[in-house]
Amino acid sequence: MAKKKEVVAKTTDSKVDNTPKVESVETKNIEKPSWEIKDRFYYLRGNRSPLTLRLKAKGIYYFDEDKGYERELLYTRNQKTCFVDEMSGEKHLAQIVFTNGGLVVPKNLQNLQKMLSIYHPAKNKVYLERDDVAEAQDEIVDIHLELEAMNTAMTLDIDQAEAIMRTEIGSKVDSVSSKELKRDLLIFAKSNPSLFLELVNDDNVSLRNLGIKATECGILKLSQDNRTFSWGSNDRKLMTVPFDEHPYSALAAWFKTDEGMNVLSSIEKKMK
Repeated sequence: MAKKKEVVAKTTDSKVDNTPKVESVETKNIEKPSWEIKDRFYYLRGNRSPLTLRLKAKGIYYFDEDKGYERELLYTRNQKTCFVDEMSGEKHLAQIVFTNGGLVVPKNLQNLQKMLSIYHPAKNKVYLERDDVAEAQDEIVDIHLELEAMNTAMTLDIDQAEAIMRTEIGSKVDSVSSKELKRDLLIFAKSNPSLFLELVNDDNVSLRNLGIKATECGILKLSQDNRTFSWGSNDRKLMTVPFDEHPYSALAAWFKTDEGMNVLSSIEKKMK
């Protein structure tokens, strides 16, 4: 009897990946410590600069919200912390002294730095910590403001320049040359850019100057009591200065009224 042939199923060749599977691991964002190790500078508020000022270094407390209670603070030379409940062994007390309004704390005194920068109740009341980033930002703003003022000063016409400088030097502006006026204007813009730009954008400044020039030329007349403006040609009354107001400030405001605009137009024509 014939033996049945055994049929062996051949499997198709396939590549077997023997590379070990590596489970994907989510990378966690490692936050940089918020506390930076560096030298720190502290200064008294209000630009005070006494020869010496001793800040309280013991018998003060900080409320720890994480722990839910007040913790006593103490500055020592031999402990790594400023919290009494974390100290061990002897405590060598030290003083916190501001000299000429300032105190530099080197980076190796971390207990004092953290006490002054984070925990001390006198921070922002008696003293402040210098923030180099914030100060740099303020300086950038000041520089931009100064550049804007200087560029504006360069483009002002002579009448605007005269109007602005009259607010600073009064009637002396009439005796300076145009070059001296431009120089003084640039100096003013550089030394006080915010006030300069405020005056440039104040319509009343030019109107005040026009009123003063019109009075000096005899087009307008201001009474001796500084209470009444009238035409210089016929003494016809134009306006009464309100009580306790500067006459030319009041005149500038009056120029913006319907009646005042007609007078202003007439004055501008006469001064050409």
